[in-house]
Amino acid sequence: MPKSPSLSPPRYVKHKASGQAVVYHGGRTIYLGKYGSAASRKVYKRLVAEWTTKSGPLTTSEEITVSEVMLAYLSHAKSYYRKDGKATREFGHIVEVCRLIKPLYGHDSTVEFGPLALKTIRQLLIDADISRKHINKQVDRIKRIFRWAAAEELIPARVPQALGMVAGLRKGRSEARETPPVRSVDDAIIEATLEHLPEIVADMVRLQRLCGCRPTEVCSIRPCDIDRSGEVWLYRPVTHKTEHQERGRIVPLGPKSQEILNRYMARNAQTYCFRPCDSEAKRRAVARAKRKTPLSCGNITGSNRKQKPKRRPGERYTKDSYSQAVRRTCDKAGIERWSPSRLRHSAATEIRRGFGLEAAQIILGHSEANVTQIYADRDMAKGLEVAKRIG
Repeated sequence: MPKSPSLSPPRYVKHKASGQAVVYHGGRTIYLGKYGSAASRKVYKRLVAEWTTKSGPLTTSEEITVSEVMLAYLSHAKSYYRKDGKATREFGHIVEVCRLIKPLYGHDSTVEFGPLALKTIRQLLIDADISRKHINKQVDRIKRIFRWAAAEELIPARVPQALGMVAGLRKGRSEARETPPVRSVDDAIIEATLEHLPEIVADMVRLQRLCGCRPTEVCSIRPCDIDRSGEVWLYRPVTHKTEHQERGRIVPLGPKSQEILNRYMARNAQTYCFRPCDSEAKRRAVARAKRKTPLSCGNITGSNRKQKPKRRPGERYTKDSYSQAVRRTCDKAGIERWSPSRLRHSAATEIRRGFGLEAAQIILGHSEANVTQIYADRDMAKGLEVAKRIG
């Protein structure tokens, strides 16, 4: 079995017995020609260039193990799946699937990892009660790892070709757990939740319901990102979901959205409009206003706080903290739980009903109408009207 791959390129050294230049890497000895000659230097540069490009070991495709392929791919994925200087969730999913493969097949040669091995990994995910859709995505990630390795000439092309024969799990035809589709949230539930939400989070919900933007986009709004020169304001998020596809994103903001945002415009242009630290300050101010104990008695305001708390209110909401704030409020108020991502579905359904599919596609920022149809529920009232007339 070959040695574990090195993280640095192999050194150019002299083989004393033969006088040739050699490279020692992965348990192999690669002869380059006469030591110090231009020809040997040229071969060495080529090998190092290939190593840098592959980000992997200088082993033959028949020798490389599954662990070595995954290590090489993780090195590539760590730099590829990054956004705003941080690793994306996609990288986390790749790490998860690599951890699942390593104990069973890590020491095996890649040419031995075939469709049966892939189905075994898939069955482990089924037994762990993972949803069918996530299982299919994880299986696709495994296929992607081996396709990348074949493109880097680390493994034979026949390996990913064989894995590609494994079809995804179909709904109702496997033991995998099914998850309900994401639907729009009823406006009555939204209004009931707004009564119990903190003021800033409530404004985030109202704004997202009006403009149909993504949760990450409503969390990232800053005054400098909004063009307020026209009758309709134009919000251009600094980062968004499809920026890696070189597509721009513009969120139109009408009068109702402008009314909400106007309360957050009188601040530094680079400061986020919706901040947890502001929400916490408002909460403490309300609590102090409701205080019944005289200020001369009991605890002085702020005296019972931790000097060095582990977590402090941040300068901006994230998608997770925003969603958590909504879910916690629902639980406290005894309201059906819902996620802010469903507000985008609600907005899409309303826009499609009033202005058509193309208008919903433009507002949501989709490049294809079939993606918009996933977000916008069909208007059943139209079907009932047709049935009334012709049925």
